[in-house]
Amino acid sequence: MEIAEIELGREFDLGRVLKHWKERHAEGKTLRRKVPREAHAEWKPGKNRPDPLKLLAASNKGRQEHLIPLRMGRMAASPFAFLRGSACVMAADLSTTPISGIPVIIDGDAHLNNFGMYGTPLREVVFDLNDFDEAIVGPWEWDLKRLVASVNVAGRANGLNRRERDTAVKRCVKGYRSNVHRLKSMGVLDVWYLHYYPGSTNPLAKMTPEIKAVFAKTVAKAMHTDNRALLAKVVEPTGSGGWRFKEDPPILTSAHASKAKIIDALNRYAESLPPERRFMLARYHVVAAAHRVVGVGSVGTRAYLVLLFGNGDDDPLFLQVKESVMAAHAPYLPPLRDEFRHNGKRVVAAQRALQASSDPMVGYTSIDGRDYYVRQMKDLKASIPMEGLTGASFNFYAWGCGVILARAHSRTGDPARIGGYCGKSTVLDQALAEWAESYGDQTESDHSLLVEAIRKGEIKAEAQTDESS
Repeated sequence: MEIAEIELGREFDLGRVLKHWKERHAEGKTLRRKVPREAHAEWKPGKNRPDPLKLLAASNKGRQEHLIPLRMGRMAASPFAFLRGSACVMAADLSTTPISGIPVIIDGDAHLNNFGMYGTPLREVVFDLNDFDEAIVGPWEWDLKRLVASVNVAGRANGLNRRERDTAVKRCVKGYRSNVHRLKSMGVLDVWYLHYYPGSTNPLAKMTPEIKAVFAKTVAKAMHTDNRALLAKVVEPTGSGGWRFKEDPPILTSAHASKAKIIDALNRYAESLPPERRFMLARYHVVAAAHRVVGVGSVGTRAYLVLLFGNGDDDPLFLQVKESVMAAHAPYLPPLRDEFRHNGKRVVAAQRALQASSDPMVGYTSIDGRDYYVRQMKDLKASIPMEGLTGASFNFYAWGCGVILARAHSRTGDPARIGGYCGKSTVLDQALAEWAESYGDQTESDHSLLVEAIRKGEIKAEAQTDESS
């Protein structure tokens, strides 16, 4: 039984003896005989590859119909936007590729934009994975392949040529490999203690002056992205002592009619929090609620932004109550244990497992039979602006994301076995650079199909600026 399966409740036995990391490392190396690392280099769509537009149409079922054109419009904006929104397409493609046989809790959507900064309970800014809607137990390489595909496609958008894209992808894979090798013999608890603090010392590598300036600017932005700052942006007094959200259709619209239902859901959400956090939450009360459209792939799912006040009107708390649907990879993987069939609980469990330090307010609930998870909306959050990154700065960011992904996988998987499979040579780096280039071509082709279908009127689309999730 694998460690990742234990994490999600399949088995727990502290009496069983685990093999030494050196033995597990050797086992990982042996797996190369069955699935050579070079086998990961090839991507060719099979004859029976599902139509990507039909997969997207299937993923739109159950969403709010009036927002589906907005989702399609956001995805049509660029190949990278298409990649972000089409996790279901890539999941189908990855299911046909070779796998090493080492499961972990995967993020499921580990593209470059799903790494970022946020605040810990100690009010320190860390850099980590920050989106877990698609998280599930699966092959570690599916996460790494989605990451390197995003490196390649983002590199194209930033004007990188083929050689520069290959370099960036290889740096990303090297970051992943080097970190699993660093962690393979480290104490288990020591791995769980690891954080990446971009605002102070950098335990991973020295930054160039350029990337150091980018990180410093982003950290400074994060430090001012909190509940009080958001209050001034999205809420206004009613004039009769109350508060309301500033309407901005279709992005932000009133949910006043659903307020009682949302309060009931939040009361049940409190039961998913540890007792000491319920004490804290009980000192807040709901003031206003709104529907809020977020992201690219999430557009059309139901999401609420809720304002609560605690110790007066200058003590706001914004909670996002976001619908959680079936993970994109779920159709291609064994089912999870029944207790994780609630998709909100699945997301929360994965977030707590993969992040070095998680939002203390993260939990789950249900509304009208649909699964939701709850988190703070703006808690010292900020993202690196990738659009302007090229050269050494882009490579460093790709490398850093690879490093962070390896640490996340090492928390629920086995870095010794993964490290044994990856090896210390550049064989896997080269293979995934080739794969990412081919899949970059595939993404551009699929994006063109969407754009053409919109042009012909076969798919309705509405142009709209993306909003962060």
